[in-house]
Amino acid sequence: MVLEMKVPSPGESITEVEIATWLVEDGDYVEKDQPIAEVDSDKATLELPAEESGVITLKAEEGDAVAVGAVVCLIDMDAAKPEGTSTPAKEEAKEAPKAEAPKAEAKKETYATGTASPAAKKILAEKGMDASSVKGTGKDGRITKEDAVKAVPSMGTPTTGGSRGSERKKLSMLRRKVAQRLVSVKNETAMLTTFNEVNMQPIFDLRAQYKEEFKAKHGVGLGFMSFFTKACVRALQMYPDVNSMIDGDFKVSHDFQDISIAVSGPKGLMVPVIRNAENLGFRGVESEVKRLALRARDGQITVDEMTGGTFTITNGGVFGSMLSTPIINPPQSAILGMHNIVERPMAENGEVVIRPIMYVALSYDHRIIDGRESVGFLVAVKEALENPVELLMDNNVHKALEL
Repeated sequence: MVLEMKVPSPGESITEVEIATWLVEDGDYVEKDQPIAEVDSDKATLELPAEESGVITLKAEEGDAVAVGAVVCLIDMDAAKPEGTSTPAKEEAKEAPKAEAPKAEAKKETYATGTASPAAKKILAEKGMDASSVKGTGKDGRITKEDAVKAVPSMGTPTTGGSRGSERKKLSMLRRKVAQRLVSVKNETAMLTTFNEVNMQPIFDLRAQYKEEFKAKHGVGLGFMSFFTKACVRALQMYPDVNSMIDGDFKVSHDFQDISIAVSGPKGLMVPVIRNAENLGFRGVESEVKRLALRARDGQITVDEMTGGTFTITNGGVFGSMLSTPIINPPQSAILGMHNIVERPMAENGEVVIRPIMYVALSYDHRIIDGRESVGFLVAVKEALENPVELLMDNNVHKALEL
């Protein structure tokens, strides 16, 4: 019996995916639930597991856009499992008859000299270019018409003899969607950014005193994200417009705080969501941050875990950024940017002292958030971070940290 494997729906509103990578080859024997491909949607990269065991026949190529519900491969469930290996077909493919090797090598050499299509030859001739100076992107290195059109003749500038190669690679569906969303944000919102600075010394002191005890009891570190998340939750409750979003001619306000956190994953930036952050303490926030970051790093994050969110926190400081203007994560109306912490001179009680300072930035949609709310929000975040014991811990550190 031959099973037709179809593209499952990775999430609501997603109609197609792109085959990013086949993890098996045509003719391989696959086991049930074995990952056979990585597919990109416009929200995430997901693994496609084999639905049954058998010999697989691929029906789509890497880079193909495939509709949800379309057949991507066939699995012959009646095929016997070869002895000695779970994927003998792949090994046999590697051990192809040696008599074929010279043919493959000869073919490679033919195209290495820059074989061009007739149309490409004509264009290169008009440009006065030799085909051997153009790197082809067609099959087996063949120079296509598009390669010829994009080729730039040398202006006679001497080179140092170093490599001058380049690579043309199609963007993943996720990256293309991110690019589209970022451009739409710039074009469709009235985005402004306001800045402030935070004296991180009080948080440094708390972490120095309690981080070892906190980690020993809860199994997670006492990082900066829990302080920033709780400070943002407090500020969002004080300035609910920052926790709202525009839907056509309507303003949608929320009585909960779902905080999106930007984390770096193998496929790029992911933005999983901490649900109902207003109900979490320091331990709860740190546990969720760790869980989501690990899932993003391991490529296991799901679309549901990245859907929603009423406000975003992004931390460019981990990469060394001093200051930036973060871009709003639509359909949200605001995003807080954290940056690196640097010791800087500042005035305290009429004296110059050295303190660990972080610059923070709030980008917001001016269509729904006015200057008073945006500045007030960021000042509220600053106040909470500079006075965490009173404003975030209700003057009871042990209870707040559950020690």
